[in-house]
Amino acid sequence: MRTLSADRVRRIALTALGFHRPRPAPDVRRDVRHLRRVLRTVDVVQLDSVNVLARAHELPFWSRLGPHDRTARDAWLWRSREAYEGSIHVASLTAVEVWPLLHHRRTASRPWSAVVHLLEEVPDYLEQVLAEISAHGAMSVQGLSDPGRRNGPWWGMPRGKVALEHLAGRGVLTIDHRTSQFVTVYDLTERVLPGHVLDAEVPPPDEARRRLLLRAARAHGIGTAGDLADHHRLRIGPARRALSELAAAGALEEVRVAGWGAEPVYLAPEATAARRFPARTLVSPFDPLVWRRERAERLFGFHYRIEIYVPEHRRVHGYYVLPFLLGDRLVARVDLKADRANGRLLVRGAWAEEGVDRVAVARELAAELDDLGAWLGVPEVAVAPVGDLGPTLAAATRTAPPG
Repeated sequence: MRTLSADRVRRIALTALGFHRPRPAPDVRRDVRHLRRVLRTVDVVQLDSVNVLARAHELPFWSRLGPHDRTARDAWLWRSREAYEGSIHVASLTAVEVWPLLHHRRTASRPWSAVVHLLEEVPDYLEQVLAEISAHGAMSVQGLSDPGRRNGPWWGMPRGKVALEHLAGRGVLTIDHRTSQFVTVYDLTERVLPGHVLDAEVPPPDEARRRLLLRAARAHGIGTAGDLADHHRLRIGPARRALSELAAAGALEEVRVAGWGAEPVYLAPEATAARRFPARTLVSPFDPLVWRRERAERLFGFHYRIEIYVPEHRRVHGYYVLPFLLGDRLVARVDLKADRANGRLLVRGAWAEEGVDRVAVARELAAELDDLGAWLGVPEVAVAPVGDLGPTLAAATRTAPPG
């Protein structure tokens, strides 16, 4: 059994996720081919409603493409019918061919407590919602004749939303699109997904699991059972058995990684390790590169936690902190906020990783912030001298040429 160096494994992971490719040149128009390549590369694009900087699904495209048409990208994601939104890696988008592979998850879906309570109060409410959408077409919770009222903050969903989410979890409804305000619009699944997807043969659960794990392995290049199972949020016990079967069949190679202990690690046969990485990009907290925090720590020695739900006085680095990838290393992190009313990109703090050249990192990060701010429509970059990189970044931002 081969043992790979940690350095090689890091380069395999970065190559699999597309960071060995330079972003298209500034004069190249990003079109559907570029969007399709990103989706094919990452396989799953996670969604999140937090919009302090940009929606979570936007940033993986930024990291790999740089500036592109945000409206056109979203129209392709939800209207092309090449992708669909569902519970994949939590709420996510993925290619429509994954739909049959998650049939077992939809059929195993059981009503959670809010659904049980709803049906106790209004036994025929689900049928009412289905009848309305069937008769009138795609609609959000606000479009329902009886949407109910929110019964608390955050997850205190009105009963209409509870019903829509439950029906979507079972596959009866599917998300048709998101509005410009990110409101979810649902329709009957047969009116959303292409016929060839709905007519595709549904594999047995064990086969579906193996195929999902192969997709995960292609996206990440290499990973432990926990890494690969997390991609589609598969149960770890069955995933371990499936990975062992795939390795025995030669579909994956079982290896070890120096410094990772004796745990089996699985390498995709097509995985390669690029020699050069032109990457200079901020990375979403929900990018596959870092969404499994313990993997990010193993690959980069980068201890990373998102602190959105941490009380402000207990935060270490800030509310919405993004890692900064330079070459093949995560070299810094910055707490960012888009001040849209005043056209400013606020850097509320910046921290360098141990051992990096802070002046060089600040220079590259300043250029990245200029480009990102221009793309988001907040072109003035304002850096607070907070964190061990903050003052150096502030100086570099004042002297950096336009991005």
